[in-house]
Amino acid sequence: MNDVSTQPIPPNQRTLIVDILRGWALLGVVLMNYFDFFVIDKDFEVFKPDTLTSTLMYFMKTVFAAKSWTMLSLLFGYGFAVLMNNVSNKGHNPYAFFAGRMFWLLVLALINSALFFGDILKDYAILGLLLLLFYRSSPKTSFIASLILLFSIPVLHAYINSLNTAKTNPLSPLFYLYKSSNLTDVLTFGLKGTYVGQIISKPYLYTVHVVMFCCFLWGFTLYRINFFNNLKLKTKQVKKAFWFSLGITLLLTAFLLIDKNLKWTSKKYYNVQYWLILSSMIFIVSVICWLYIADKSKRFFAALAVMGKMTLTNYMMQNLIGMLLFSGFGLGIWTSKPIWFYLILAIGIYTIQVYFSRWWLTRYNYGPVEWIWRQLSYQKRLPLKKQK
Repeated sequence: MNDVSTQPIPPNQRTLIVDILRGWALLGVVLMNYFDFFVIDKDFEVFKPDTLTSTLMYFMKTVFAAKSWTMLSLLFGYGFAVLMNNVSNKGHNPYAFFAGRMFWLLVLALINSALFFGDILKDYAILGLLLLLFYRSSPKTSFIASLILLFSIPVLHAYINSLNTAKTNPLSPLFYLYKSSNLTDVLTFGLKGTYVGQIISKPYLYTVHVVMFCCFLWGFTLYRINFFNNLKLKTKQVKKAFWFSLGITLLLTAFLLIDKNLKWTSKKYYNVQYWLILSSMIFIVSVICWLYIADKSKRFFAALAVMGKMTLTNYMMQNLIGMLLFSGFGLGIWTSKPIWFYLILAIGIYTIQVYFSRWWLTRYNYGPVEWIWRQLSYQKRLPLKKQK
């Protein structure tokens, strides 16, 4: 691939709302990843949080927990369809191209897993290959497939939970590595933590991956129906998504509260917790889309968009910074601070990244990691510095 037709989609042809959504998801990722360091070694049978801590924990669980990686999964499916269409229209084999692209994403995932034990890139790299089965599918086919997965999730979730009898945190025996001042130990913790906490963890290996792929198919379907393009002409559809997702979210919330208070056993057979997560995620997406259509929060959305254009770079940088702050090799903060410290820290780092990304993109075409990944994918040198 050496001719000009292999050039990737130019930055000025990106869909703005997609970058805005990526930027919001990335905010949730850094908040939850840093929040994890507050809760990672807590024994909640004896831990008694104060009012502020309880409030912030509830807020994080309600607004961000699992909402960001599901949103990024939806956007990954959308991006897959965009990329495959672009490559195919230029006369190249999209299957071979995408397989190579996912291989290099897996290499980046290995690096990122060493930095942070909660890497998600490896999942996208492996599950992304399954999307090739749907490359030529109609929106109806991909949506029906997503519904089949959606209705199977509560059964799968309940069944896998019945097999998961572990009462202790599988990462606990490895904590000594992360607290070490030796960089090799810290990186080893990241890799081993990813293995025991995700790769061989049944809830993650089975349930989470099915949820991810369901979101992939939703994103693929949204591209096929051309949803995000000319979004400002689709106010009616966005409002329908808003009210529908809000209604489902409220119904599921009420059901789960009643189920808990009356001590029903429905979760043992049909656990709808992920339905609540997915409906909440769609509600958040629809809120952002509605505000975007109404031209509200322009400065905030501009900040989100600039982050979304460098999602991969900013995601890996957040994890590198986190390692330098929390591990024994760095400042060794670990779990020693109150909850508000981790949340303010995450927002502070995100804000710095916004300014850095804005500065970088005025001078360069792509984020540094995106540039490397694109060159490896397209097997050619691509211009990084913008021409005057």
